[in-house]
Amino acid sequence: MTEHTGASSGSIDRSRIVTVPNALSVLRLALIPVFVWLLLAEEADGWALAILVVSGASDWLDGKLARLLDQSSRLGELLDPAADRLYVVIIPLAFGFREILPWWLIGVILARDVLLFATAPLLRSRGHLALPTLYIGKAATFALMSAFPWLLAGQLDSVVGTVAYPIGWAFLIWGVGMYLWTFLLYWYQTILVVRAPRIA
Repeated sequence: MTEHTGASSGSIDRSRIVTVPNALSVLRLALIPVFVWLLLAEEADGWALAILVVSGASDWLDGKLARLLDQSSRLGELLDPAADRLYVVIIPLAFGFREILPWWLIGVILARDVLLFATAPLLRSRGHLALPTLYIGKAATFALMSAFPWLLAGQLDSVVGTVAYPIGWAFLIWGVGMYLWTFLLYWYQTILVVRAPRIA
């Protein structure tokens, strides 16, 4: 959702591995199996919700710290979106097994990522590694990542759950809509790249 980019000077070593933002990204990745265990094995929704809140906060914080501390790195640029993608895949699947989300909607979310992954060979055949990141794509990921903790909070048998559930669905519908729109935009860009002369 956030990126490890910033207004750093050319003197900054972008090959660094041990940085605060990278440590936060690794923490987010490490929390994924903990979340799955808490949600599915223990059905400890409160603790699983805490994991989602901590993960969301660290996702926002690592990008801010990368800029403030001038600790942007190539590894961070890989770790942060990788963590986002894993969360967008793992959380809906876990929610499906807990019957929090319908499987058809989970299929839409996962199919979008699978079909976008299919653009990679086409881009490489034209000398491109990836397409430029779209702002609406970041907004879509933000909406989905915001929907998940609200939806999980909606499972609590309290006033909090009653209030949180519709908020979660509002974020989810918003996020899925933008997710599908970015799918069309990325494939349109891919078609333009394929039609253009190959980059050496």
